Amino acid sequence: MLISATLSKPASCVEEKLGRPYEKIKIKAQSSADGTSYFVEMFTKTQVFHEHFSEDKATAFIKENAGITFKNCVQRTDKEEITTLANKKGKVSQLVKRLSVAQSQNINTTSLGKKYLISENKPVPFLILLGVMNSEGKVIASKYDKFRQINRFLEFIDDTVNSLSKTRSWTSENPLRIADFGCGKSYLTFAVHYFLTEIKQIPCEIEGLDLKESVINYCNEIAQKLGLKGLIFHTGNIADYSGKHTPDIVITLHACDKATDYALEYAVEKQAGAILSVPCCQHQINQQLQDSKNEIPEEFAPLLKWGIIKEKFSSLVTDALRGEWLESQGYKVQMLEFIDMEHTPKNILIRAIKKTGDDKNCGGDKNDFPELLTKLNIQPEIWK
Repeated sequence: MLISATLSKPASCVEEKLGRPYEKIKIKAQSSADGTSYFVEMFTKTQVFHEHFSEDKATAFIKENAGITFKNCVQRTDKEEITTLANKKGKVSQLVKRLSVAQSQNINTTSLGKKYLISENKPVPFLILLGVMNSEGKVIASKYDKFRQINRFLEFIDDTVNSLSKTRSWTSENPLRIADFGCGKSYLTFAVHYFLTEIKQIPCEIEGLDLKESVINYCNEIAQKLGLKGLIFHTGNIADYSGKHTPDIVITLHACDKATDYALEYAVEKQAGAILSVPCCQHQINQQLQDSKNEIPEEFAPLLKWGIIKEKFSSLVTDALRGEWLESQGYKVQMLEFIDMEHTPKNILIRAIKKTGDDKNCGGDKNDFPELLTKLNIQPEIWK
């Protein structure tokens, strides 16, 4: 059985045959609700494209491209490693290496046996109501990506809670408190509540906030149907929000433009222990760069010349400055990759943990503005 394959060293015909100038393609087996399928990552110089193949399609793809479209291909099965090579004259050779029993068992464990924080084949009430699982606990095939993303986010939550637990503990009288800004349909909010209460056995209170009243009503109905305690949703604007309690964790996923800044400012003002933010739609800096492009140093001109490049540059600048600001406020900041539910390019997750002890006094001053603000003649919300 094919476990994984990596195709590299593209031939000149790769774009003609596959439609894009791919430089590398990775194929990896994954366990799915309807049997083993394959997750495919296809890399160009600047982008990564994702697909899912059946076993037959994966096998056929490798047969059609190994040694032809790509000069190098390494396949791993449960019993052997197969390397296909093509030289400059187009001659194809193949090397087969048998795997030891230990190597074989390790490949099977790491490639197909990924243990999710929320397990498959075990009915989870909120996932059933939200249409991700059936009543027997099997993940619906069309929802498998969402199931994987839920578990991916819970890995961030688990790591964050473990970090916070070094300096604090939670009880039913003093639960772990989370504010989720821009919660939307709240797949992740319900997942976090389930993970903390049912798996980690941590008392928690989670409050979701969103502008859409219909969405909030739907979320409250689900919470009531499931009889979930400590989980409530409100309609409201992040900029005007004033919570009753200081949150331990602030979550903001895809809060548009300055709404992310308002959430970060609220978290810092309340001295939240941790922040998990996936920003979206960074319009403010993009517009400021457009308005002041004639005043920006010439070396930045190539980054502002084309609209799509300027938009990506604006997003990166915005998030980098958010990270700088959080560090100046006494947080340890990480920029992590998180591909969202809809597989949009908005895939940077900012994780900030409040510094304590010896780390508490490390970091800059908010008034010490990054030189980048002056160079680009910009004034992001977070640095006002």
